[in-house]
Amino acid sequence: MDMPVPNAELLARKAHIVGRLQEVLARGAVISEPAETRVYECDALTAYKCPPLAAVLPETTEQVAAVLRICHEENVPVVPRGAGTSLAGGALPTEDCVILGVARMNAVLETDYANRTIRVQSGRTNLSVSGAVEEEDFFYAPDPSSQLACAIAGNIAMNSGGAHCLKYGVTTNNLLGVTMVLMDGTVVELGGAHLDAEGYDLLGLVCGSEGQLGVVTEATLRILRKPEGARPVLMGFDDSETAGRCVSDIIKAGVLPVAIEFMDRLCIRATEDFAGAGYPDCEALLIVEVEGSAAEIDEQLGKILEIARRHDPVELRESSSDEESARIWLGRKSAFGAMGQINDYMCLDGTIPVSELPMVLRRIGELAAEYSLQVGNVFHAGDGNMHPLILFDANKLGDLELCEQLGAEILKLCVEAGGCLTGEHGVGVEKRDLMGHQFTPEDLEIQMAVKDVFDPKWLLNPAKVFPLAASAARRERSE
Repeated sequence: MDMPVPNAELLARKAHIVGRLQEVLARGAVISEPAETRVYECDALTAYKCPPLAAVLPETTEQVAAVLRICHEENVPVVPRGAGTSLAGGALPTEDCVILGVARMNAVLETDYANRTIRVQSGRTNLSVSGAVEEEDFFYAPDPSSQLACAIAGNIAMNSGGAHCLKYGVTTNNLLGVTMVLMDGTVVELGGAHLDAEGYDLLGLVCGSEGQLGVVTEATLRILRKPEGARPVLMGFDDSETAGRCVSDIIKAGVLPVAIEFMDRLCIRATEDFAGAGYPDCEALLIVEVEGSAAEIDEQLGKILEIARRHDPVELRESSSDEESARIWLGRKSAFGAMGQINDYMCLDGTIPVSELPMVLRRIGELAAEYSLQVGNVFHAGDGNMHPLILFDANKLGDLELCEQLGAEILKLCVEAGGCLTGEHGVGVEKRDLMGHQFTPEDLEIQMAVKDVFDPKWLLNPAKVFPLAASAARRERSE
């Protein structure tokens, strides 16, 4: 199929904008050739693709401000991009936008062990934050599955969590301050290296705002002392509902593990074929990890194992060495890659009250049967952050649409169970038209009014988060 040929007016506008951007950025930091911009045509939600007008890779806050100032003057939409690991289409471009990538902004700016803080540029990867302080026995707690690749910028945008967020919280619980650039190029400082800032909690507003309010260029993060020790236990069960009840009972008992992870049979078998972690042949398993001194670990695990035995597990395996702990975690850490060996899949992200786990797991199974699609469940069970993986064939006509319909039903189920549409992946384009299922028109109007204050032209990360029909008038105003 022949590619459409841009008209002369569009080419002239592109040349003008690219020329202005090249005036404020270093050589090679402005990418505009079609073959090169294809790299930025999607994020980890690969079902939708659109090459941007151009992409820029600034290295400093001042350069970000200069880029945004130009785009504001020229009425050019800007899509901020961290590492492109968004599973909700949070960094999906439009054909008239500039992608603003922070990958080159990856420096550690300041480390303060006495006050347990680190200040980094927002393009630094999640895992490398811990890497920067591990020699002093510190670490950065939020640990999304993509932590090897994902950037702090994206973690802040989506308020990311991870396996250990049950004890340590998600990004907002570990974020102390940011440097952020507004769409008109204004640089603002929110929060800082202290417990709480005066005035309105604008930092809480920014964390999880999905690039709708500004571009975060620097972040002050909380770092913690590494625990004295940690030990996981693996539990196998005859069905998912029983495993869900076990999770609920652990939380209800007041025990606080550092992590409770869930996998069902489909994921267990896939990870065994992929990684060979030695998991039991069962319908569902839990990985529960506790940490502290040896005495604390023994006391906590004693209570947890007592609760587990009430649910007749088919296997209880308590780690006795670092090597065994690594094997227990191996399958869970490999789960998403393993599932990709089976088929294409869409990874959902909804949260529910922990007490509703048995019911929601049962209903997901029923919905999967109704749609004749397989669904694997692997998720952070301790805080009810669900990650159903819907398998489909991207090459089969109509399969993607069927997958999306099932995904919508599962996310609606999460809301109806007392939860919400997203725990850490964000809304992006994936869930924007489901927002009306969770929020009233008045709720959405208030949220959009907040964006009006920060980004009156609605140029930042267009066509995301808010239902297109609800935000149409505001978006048209910027055109």
